[in-house]
Amino acid sequence: MKDFIIPGLDGAPLFSDRDYGTPARRSQTMVTLTIDGQSVTVPEGTSVMRAANTAGVTVPKLCATDSMEAWGSCRLCLVEIEGRRGTPASCTTPVAEGMVVHTQTDKIRRLRQGVMELYVSDFPEQTILGAANRDNKLQEMAAAVGLKQVRYAAPEGTKLANHVEAADAEGNANPRWLAQDVSNPYFAYDPAQCIVCNLCVRACDDVQGTFALTIEGRGFESRMSPGMAGDDYLSSDCVSCGACVQVCPTGALLEKSVIELGTPSHSIVTTCAYCGVGCQFEAEMQGETVVRMTPWKHGKANHGHSCVKGRFAWGYTTHKDRILNPMIRESITDPWREVSWDEAITYAATRLRDLQGRHGTKAIGGITSSRCTNEETYLVQKMIRAVFGNNNTDTCARVCHSPTGYGLGRAFGTSAGTQDFDSVEHTDVVIVMGANPTDAHPVFASRLKQRLRKGAKLIVIDPRRIDLVRSPHIKAAHHLALKPGTNVAVVTSLAHVVVTEGLFDEAFIRERCDWDEFQHYAEFVADPRHSPEATEALTGVPAAELRAAARLFATGGNGSIYYGLGVTEHSQGSTTVMGIANLAMLTGNIGRPGVGVNPLRGQNNVQGSCDMGSFPHELPGYRHVSQDATRDVFEKLWGTVLDKEPGLRINNMLDAAVEGTFRGLYVQGEDILQSDPDTRHVAAGLAAMDCVIVQDLFLNETANYAHVFLPGSTFLEKDGTFTNAERRINRVRKVMTPKNGYADWEVTQLLANAMGAGWTYTHPAQVMDEIAATTPTFAGVSFDLIDEKGSVQWPCNELHPEGTPIMHVDGFVRGKGRFIVTEYVATDEKTGPRFPLLLTTGRILSQYNVGAQTRRTSNMVWHDQDVLEIHPHDAEVRGIKDGDRVRLASRSGETSLRAFVTDRVSPAGGLHHLPPSGHAGQRRHHRLLGLGDQLPGIQGDGGAGAPLQRPDRLAGGLHQPGRAISSHRDGRGVTCP
Repeated sequence: MKDFIIPGLDGAPLFSDRDYGTPARRSQTMVTLTIDGQSVTVPEGTSVMRAANTAGVTVPKLCATDSMEAWGSCRLCLVEIEGRRGTPASCTTPVAEGMVVHTQTDKIRRLRQGVMELYVSDFPEQTILGAANRDNKLQEMAAAVGLKQVRYAAPEGTKLANHVEAADAEGNANPRWLAQDVSNPYFAYDPAQCIVCNLCVRACDDVQGTFALTIEGRGFESRMSPGMAGDDYLSSDCVSCGACVQVCPTGALLEKSVIELGTPSHSIVTTCAYCGVGCQFEAEMQGETVVRMTPWKHGKANHGHSCVKGRFAWGYTTHKDRILNPMIRESITDPWREVSWDEAITYAATRLRDLQGRHGTKAIGGITSSRCTNEETYLVQKMIRAVFGNNNTDTCARVCHSPTGYGLGRAFGTSAGTQDFDSVEHTDVVIVMGANPTDAHPVFASRLKQRLRKGAKLIVIDPRRIDLVRSPHIKAAHHLALKPGTNVAVVTSLAHVVVTEGLFDEAFIRERCDWDEFQHYAEFVADPRHSPEATEALTGVPAAELRAAARLFATGGNGSIYYGLGVTEHSQGSTTVMGIANLAMLTGNIGRPGVGVNPLRGQNNVQGSCDMGSFPHELPGYRHVSQDATRDVFEKLWGTVLDKEPGLRINNMLDAAVEGTFRGLYVQGEDILQSDPDTRHVAAGLAAMDCVIVQDLFLNETANYAHVFLPGSTFLEKDGTFTNAERRINRVRKVMTPKNGYADWEVTQLLANAMGAGWTYTHPAQVMDEIAATTPTFAGVSFDLIDEKGSVQWPCNELHPEGTPIMHVDGFVRGKGRFIVTEYVATDEKTGPRFPLLLTTGRILSQYNVGAQTRRTSNMVWHDQDVLEIHPHDAEVRGIKDGDRVRLASRSGETSLRAFVTDRVSPAGGLHHLPPSGHAGQRRHHRLLGLGDQLPGIQGDGGAGAPLQRPDRLAGGLHQPGRAISSHRDGRGVTCP
């Protein structure tokens, strides 16, 4: 790992691995004090412990960490302060001007040794006084305070190794004899090692926000417990984020991988390849073997936190199912034949050129991946445009991103979210619409819950009662449980209240927006037909509740809006996004911390794949292919003439394939047969093609129709960048040699060169330099800058050389903000007597996307199959009992799922599909099924959409969607026989 030494506000290096004991303070008032003879200046409010660490003076500690506020329970960090009596804990004592602190007096040494001796006396059979183990802070601190011997005898019968469960003379269970809890697949808990420092409990409460852990017992018999009596880690409410493991000072909580492989020897900082939060991790290694993934404390999106997927579910990288050798076949009915890379690339290039020779230049195309790096995506679209000679490039991100791009582009002038994740710390009222952050973006959800516990108010707009509506220490002020498909009507009604009750921010609108357009919009939205009373029958949202929510958002202080795929993956997705932008401008909630319009991206590089020009009508930077000046930039650099006509989208490619005019497809890192709508349509299009090239980690449903399979590489095997939901460009660093021989960008270059490209890239940094040279918003971006700053947020250019955390601070990108009329249009297809119900899909915490990665990890312990949620009323009418297997049928297909009866979905059209808890018991089963996005109809991963969209993208993808329900994006009804 590179040693970053840029100083922070309090003098500490920005990227030091040192734990400073307590969080940094941001006060502009500075305080100077003396510690052990050294003068140090720090912000007001800083603890003595942190000030000492800043000065290079290490104060022993067990219960303190700079990721949480001080607790002061271990008493190991005692100091003496001149002019004060006693020996206060340095972690809870704030600095004062002129303070003189002594950390190493004889008195302090004796006290610390006495405190440590009491801790160590509880563990006489441990080698506490032996060689240091960096996973055992108790051992490390015993050495730090100079403890040489223990005078106190251990309680009789104490057993520290291979404990068996037993009871004392009174029949009470004694934690010293409790067996280790190894129920969690990723870490073990040894109660005998617990010193009751409370760090794990506080991390679960304050950082994660799950409140799953507690302290049980009294006195010497007290220990941490995962949940209620009788619970183990798997059956408790624990979500396996790993926060408790990370802070444990004794090894009582320890990763099983460390137990098996030993302590890592070195680490490399990289970025998670799951959701759009963009968490950064230290990949801790032994040679090229990953021992564990530790959340990087300096990651600006996650600040040292993680979820179960990023923290633990990386085992798919070495799974036996990975294909490591290229394969080819003449026909999809033939068996695969392993070949060399040279033969596979030559075969693929020859077939593609032959198809163009026989059917025309536009007879082939490609699909980029939202899981690959920016550099890899850039090269794929470059190959299609400059080598294939057409604009037939598309990506799954167009479905979930383009409504945001179009909607925010028209309103604000740019196609991305306005804030960074840190902004949530300053918000007062939050709207969460069509998203379930606790499952889909859990690290951001933890930060949101922290803010809510501090007093911020929450408005949830979702047909389903998601976890944020009510969970430990969290309760939404308003839950607008709208009917599926009525997003636009609800948002417009909210705006109606703001306008008609005079709650809009006139000063902001006059200064920052087009006043004439606002007046036109205000006239539209004030129409009585948009009132909550008029729309109540349509949306199902009580008028009084909607009015109260609108008033809260307009008058409650800083208002922020976070939305997900339940908004964008809908026939009126763009209209809803524009309505959200209208609402933000109406209330003046743009351009400062704590406000803004913030789309939550589903995959790790959805934002980046779109930034890089994956759309058939746009070059990198969202510039239309018809713009002569834009094409000229790329033509000069690439040395070729580019087509000025937009290419084919994925569905158009499939249609053209069936018609016989589109013949070849290159697919990198996407399983379109599982993730795209109308499976039969996708299968028919793929089957009609003469050459399908799939580049991926595993054989998938799309590969069943492939003629060439090129093995892909994981995020651990490549260099590059991902761009997360807050426009943050994070480095991806190679920690091991690609097991297939090549990183994905190298494979693309091999294919392009086999078709005559003549590319000479030797490292992805060169590709980023080309991106910067051609894309204005990336003009200042380089690997060196990212390494220096840790990450940067675009726009990054001459005007913003270090990036742009918050957009539209002084004015909108387009100049004046634009209010746009948002007329509600009902979906064409509706439920009826034959198909009376709506089936919706959503994400689940432990599974990801179609499950290609997470299904090949121990996450299957929690969710090993798909489950159908159904309201008790709908279940009773159909004679369905909890746990029954039911058959679902639509106009496009059918499937069968296990039923789970719950009132968290709405009746009469409230089916919801997601994976269940696997083996964790009924209470765990209910709790986990409460997490997951509510989508109207079959639609992917979100909140309030239209009937039956994206049926095959069922959370986790554990069924075989290629053989299950399929439908069109415009909606289909569903019947439950």
